[in-house]
Amino acid sequence: MARINVSIGFDRKLYRQDLMGSRAHADMLHAVGLLTADDLAAIQRGLAQIEQEISDGRFVFKDEHEDIHMNIEARLREIIGEPAGRLHTARSRNDQVALDMKLWTRDACDQIDGDLQALQRALITTAEAHADAILPGLTHLQPAQPVTFGHHLLAYVEMLGRDRGRFADCRRRLNESPLGAAALAGTPYAIDRTMTAKALGFERPMANSMDAVASRDHVQEFLAAATITGTHLSRFAEEIVLWMSNQYRFIRLSDAFTTGSSIMPQKKNPDAAELVRAKVGRLLGAFSSLTVMLKGLALTYSKDMQDDKEPAFEAMETLSLCLAATTGMVGDLTINREAMRRAAEGGFITATDLADYLVLELGLPFREAHHITGALVKRAEDLGVGLADLSDAELAAAHPRLTGAARAWLTVEGSVARRSSEGGTAPDQVRHQIARAKERFL
Repeated sequence: MARINVSIGFDRKLYRQDLMGSRAHADMLHAVGLLTADDLAAIQRGLAQIEQEISDGRFVFKDEHEDIHMNIEARLREIIGEPAGRLHTARSRNDQVALDMKLWTRDACDQIDGDLQALQRALITTAEAHADAILPGLTHLQPAQPVTFGHHLLAYVEMLGRDRGRFADCRRRLNESPLGAAALAGTPYAIDRTMTAKALGFERPMANSMDAVASRDHVQEFLAAATITGTHLSRFAEEIVLWMSNQYRFIRLSDAFTTGSSIMPQKKNPDAAELVRAKVGRLLGAFSSLTVMLKGLALTYSKDMQDDKEPAFEAMETLSLCLAATTGMVGDLTINREAMRRAAEGGFITATDLADYLVLELGLPFREAHHITGALVKRAEDLGVGLADLSDAELAAAHPRLTGAARAWLTVEGSVARRSSEGGTAPDQVRHQIARAKERFL
């Protein structure tokens, strides 16, 4: 029973939040006449000493006190004596732990937002340096249309911007204080919940005392946002792995973010990217674990809810580490423009441009233009040449008005430059997107 019941091994991470809540609660108890000035001074002095002891590593956490709340309360009693017992007036461990987890989740949202912004900054800086570097844009992992490396990176900047929005939404929704709900039904004491809410930076007290102690959807929402962010990081990590491969050679990472092989001296493995790619499983596991734990709980508090902390703590540390590693890789990578450019020449990647030429210059319906271009691609494949290498006679055979003038549309530089619609890959458009991204995100 002792082993399964005790939580101090992991909930000690909440000590700062627990001390914050106790300070605010003590101030409120004094303000409403439930705590004398002398008792308040003793409690605040004792809490300050405890914080220093924990920070210095001198605090002795004891399993016999089960959790962070009782460990702090027991130590407070050792320091100041009888006044320590008055601190728990008008509160319960139920609203106390709900408060601690709200404060922790709010802090986690703020930290992750900063980590995400740092990654966006690194991506934008690299995109700006390579706004005109051409590489193949893919669909189904097949060459589709040429794009610029800067444009490719900005796609992730946008994804991360939405991730920041999800964490901001989570923070906004959770920012109501459960303190004062007590065990589940409120309290007969004439407390001031608005005072403690404001002291702790909340918008307001939670409206329903049962909801206050029973709900952990803010932690669920945090973990859901973390899982989506992890998915974005994993997709980018997969591209780093592909780009570093011998088949691509689009980028290089230094030894700072790669490792060698134990037996193959030529190897340079993108281990940082591979590990980031793996971690989304842990994030999803944390979300699933918490969701399954909560789904069968009747209101209000059950001891099952003690198991909300370890998944949340691990997910936070995992995501923060992945963001740091990805930010480091973005700052570390160097690109091989020549390899990117060569790859963009393959796979008839400007075929769509030929179809666009037939529409814009000859006035053909797009479906007819698509059909004609498809036939020319097949002919070029049969001959083992590129579209631009087809003779004037073969162009005219596909359509009598099609001449060699169409070849000007078949360069990858021209293809990229023409994609100048808003949000497109043209270098000038990319630079405009970079300027806007700096305004929106940095």
